[in-house]
Amino acid sequence: MTTSPALRSGASRTWRPAGAVDVRWTLGRLGKGPYDPAHHVASDGAVWRAGRMRSGPVTYRVAEVAEEITVDAWGDGTDELLDEVPGLLGHQDDWSGFEPRIPLVARALQRHPGLRLPTQRRIFETLVPAILEQRVPSVDAYAAWRRLLRAHGEAAPGPTPVPMVVPLAPEHWRALPSWAWHRAGVDPARSRTVVQAAQRATAVERLADRSYAEVSAGLRSLPGIGVWTSAEVRQRLGDPDAVSVGDYNLAKDVGWAFVGEPVDDAAMLEILEPWRGHRGRVINLLYADGVLRRPRRGPRLTLMDHRRR
Repeated sequence: MTTSPALRSGASRTWRPAGAVDVRWTLGRLGKGPYDPAHHVASDGAVWRAGRMRSGPVTYRVAEVAEEITVDAWGDGTDELLDEVPGLLGHQDDWSGFEPRIPLVARALQRHPGLRLPTQRRIFETLVPAILEQRVPSVDAYAAWRRLLRAHGEAAPGPTPVPMVVPLAPEHWRALPSWAWHRAGVDPARSRTVVQAAQRATAVERLADRSYAEVSAGLRSLPGIGVWTSAEVRQRLGDPDAVSVGDYNLAKDVGWAFVGEPVDDAAMLEILEPWRGHRGRVINLLYADGVLRRPRRGPRLTLMDHRRR
């Protein structure tokens, strides 16, 4: 296949944000583990991502130069992606009404002034890996995502620094045979949820123009989608208040950070109540600051290899 000159050369956009933006951390919210075939941080610090726009696949490279951010893109989805650059880098992230309130949060904010919540408008692309993370350790979910993309995705366009893969389109997720899910280590419940979401992908994508409450209600109307998965998606849509209730570790980690002992979800929400409207932002800041790391003395979630079942 011959690559067209336009695809080889790509296109660029330079954007000067109003304040500091930590590109690596902000876009890192969209990656799935250190070996995500659709996400790569190069040795020069630039972040590379592969995605699927309405207009087609795209690869983009995001780099900070002084006070400007340069984005280079390749593929049929280039123009659409370049239009979304400010949102992806947190331009719509609204800090109105946020107050650190306590030294723990104030210190995290001071150390990470460029932390922004990205607005990833391609909701279905965010939803699939969130479903894969349901009820399993992150390392298992990341491995499944990696296996599925590498085995069934298409090569990302452009001169990527490492081999990268564009996430599958909804029709391709729907067409995956049962053995493909099994080989990737995904149990029938999660694969069925992905397929059912793919069948309603058009409606899912329309949620990007709705309020966060409507996004939550719309996602939770899908079979197999609950509070946790909805929050994981909304966090990447820019919702500063989304909290992943039901997470195996989050409530315990928040408890250790604030009161010195693990707590349950109800107690976690009570702790975070003073920051209502920005509860997810507080968690994001504390994760970035390395605060949400409690001593791992208790039992951990058992690793499951569904390929052997």
